[in-house]
Amino acid sequence: MRLGAHMSIAGGVDKAVERGASIGCETIQIFVKSPNRWAPRKLPPDEVQRFRERQEQTGIRPIFAHDSYLVNVGSPDDALWEKSLTSLLEEVEHSEALGLPYLVMHPGAHMDAGVEAGLDRVARAIDAVHERTPGYRVRILLETTAGAGTVLGRRFEELRGIMDRVKEPGRLAVCFDTCHVFASGYDLRTREAYEATMRELERVIGRNRVLAFHLNDSRGGFGSHIDRHENIGEGQLGLDAFRWLLNDPRWADRPMVIETEKSEDMHEDVENLRRLRSLIEA
Repeated sequence: MRLGAHMSIAGGVDKAVERGASIGCETIQIFVKSPNRWAPRKLPPDEVQRFRERQEQTGIRPIFAHDSYLVNVGSPDDALWEKSLTSLLEEVEHSEALGLPYLVMHPGAHMDAGVEAGLDRVARAIDAVHERTPGYRVRILLETTAGAGTVLGRRFEELRGIMDRVKEPGRLAVCFDTCHVFASGYDLRTREAYEATMRELERVIGRNRVLAFHLNDSRGGFGSHIDRHENIGEGQLGLDAFRWLLNDPRWADRPMVIETEKSEDMHEDVENLRRLRSLIEA
C-alpha cells in the first residue's frame, strides 16, 4: 500500500504536493476548494500545470480529493440540495482537471426525512453530476460515516443502496474510514472482529469497490457514533486494528491516508506515519 496524509492546499494545490513530499508521503488527499465555504474556487491552468509537475517530480500517487464539508445532497431541502449539487459538480470538475482518480464524498444527512428518502436524494444528485460529466475518469467514492444523528452511511448497506440506485454504478466506489466504521458499530479491535467486519464489507460492497482508506484512530467508543479522529494508537481502536489492515493482502494496493489534527510543522503526521510503517511486516 501507499501511505500518506491529508494535505493543505494553502497557496495552491501544488503546495499540497510539496508538503506531502516533505514528510515522506507516498499518497495524499486534498481539498480542491475551501471545505467550509460555498464560494466557488477558480482553478487557473498555470496552477494545474504546477500541480502536475510537482506530482511527476515527487512520484506521489495517487493524489485524490475530499469534498466540501458543507455538501449535503441527502437533504430534503431543495435550496440546500441545489447548492450542494453545484458545489459537488465543481469539485468533480476540478478533480478531473487535475487528473485525480477519486473524489471522496460524505453521503450527507437525511434531516429526518428518513433513510430511504435520503438515499434517493443522494442518488439523484450523483446521477445529475454524472449526466453533466460524460466521459470523466474521476470516480466518486462514498465514505463510510460514524452515523451521528441523521447522517447517512453508517451501515455498508446504505452505501450499497446508493450504488444500486444510480444509473452509472460503475462510476461509484467506497472509501473506508477506520474511525467512522468503528464508531458506527463495526468492530476492528480483535483479529476475529476485524475479519468479521472485512467479510461483511466484501459481502455488501465487494472487494473491488473499496478503493481508498482513511486511517484514523477514534476518540469515541465503539458504536458511539462520535466522529472524532485521534492519533494512531492513542484512541479506542489501538494499534492492532491498523496492524491487521496494513498487512491484509486484500488491500495491499489501496492508498491509505491519515486525517488526524496537525500543527503547522506536521510533526503529528510524521509520527503517525512512523507508527503505521512500523506495523508493516516484511
